[in-house]
Amino acid sequence: MNAGIKRARHITFWTLALELVFAWLGPVIQIVVSRTEGGVGWSRLVLVAGGLPIFSWLFLRIVRAAVDGRYAVREVVASGALALVMIVLGAVLVADVPGVASAMLPFSWSTLTTTWTGVAVLGVSARAAVALTAGAAGVYVALDFLLLPGFGEQRAELFLYLPMLALLPYSNRLWLWIYRMVIQAHEGRKAQAELAVTEERLRFARDLHDLVGHSLSAIAVKSELAVKLARVAPDQATEEMTAVRGLAKDTLREIREAVRGYRAIDLSAELGSVRAVLEAANIRCTLELPERTPQGEAATLLAWVVREGATNTLRHSAATRSRVTLRLTGATAVLEMVNDGVGGQSTDDGGTGLIGLSERLTAAGGSLTARPTGSGEFVLRAVVPTTDRAHVLTEAVAR
Repeated sequence: MNAGIKRARHITFWTLALELVFAWLGPVIQIVVSRTEGGVGWSRLVLVAGGLPIFSWLFLRIVRAAVDGRYAVREVVASGALALVMIVLGAVLVADVPGVASAMLPFSWSTLTTTWTGVAVLGVSARAAVALTAGAAGVYVALDFLLLPGFGEQRAELFLYLPMLALLPYSNRLWLWIYRMVIQAHEGRKAQAELAVTEERLRFARDLHDLVGHSLSAIAVKSELAVKLARVAPDQATEEMTAVRGLAKDTLREIREAVRGYRAIDLSAELGSVRAVLEAANIRCTLELPERTPQGEAATLLAWVVREGATNTLRHSAATRSRVTLRLTGATAVLEMVNDGVGGQSTDDGGTGLIGLSERLTAAGGSLTARPTGSGEFVLRAVVPTTDRAHVLTEAVAR
């Protein structure tokens, strides 16, 4: 899972989970007030709050399921039934203390029902969310009038509870909606990148088809003509085969030029792209570049190093920051990519792609090293010549 999505998931989960504090607040205050003001025995008060740990466990399971894109039906039903039992039991146990009952029970009930409704509406349709909220409000009002008869003619606590019940569940749905938007944005960027790669491959396939198809068709026609002329006009057949050889050489040259152009990537553009990708993954990236950057095939090799280094950082590390430094020293260019997320990055594993890159740089007269440091960082260092070695570098990149 992407580091940014993991962080968003943790934030969403714990933001919703912290509402348990609100669920505990009402019953705990009821216990304190009932004990100090009404002299209610501890055994009775323990029964009031005895279900809170179980309610909390069910609550966390509901939240985790909602973040994972599921709806925990059994947990929602069980926690709702438990909250109702706790409300009724709390009213019965302190019914003989009218002052405490009238002052504390409405607040205790509202914290439990609001907290339960806040997660019960996660992952359901808007219509179902309205129905759940209205049902919870109806149960609360019914219990208020049934279990607390004669408490207040105006029922002032309803003016506090009902707006709270209307707002909290939908603020929770907003949090979950934002988290899902983060996931969709990440998947959209990934799909866009894959689409760009696919389009580029199709473009290259079309170009190669046009190039090779035309040349091979000409070679086939001339070869067939040379076969027919071999017996009747050997000299003309020789001329046709000479033309075939020339076509084959020209085709080979054009294919090499096409492949070289396809493999070449721009260093400046790659640095900007890598920085954007890393920062999108919540990895702070800084670039330390000289006033001028290498040109030609040296720049292409360094661009491949930057791309492979960024891929290695995203796939095999837990980095939070990365630094890319480029220095020009005489006839060489030195590129260093440093990140603070030492993980599975290693040149010993051919699967990482760094070994193949090292072979390219070595063939071009450069070098590549990749190793962790003692300070918890990972350093990828590439050295390439900037002198005129175009032929060697071209062949290294084209392979």
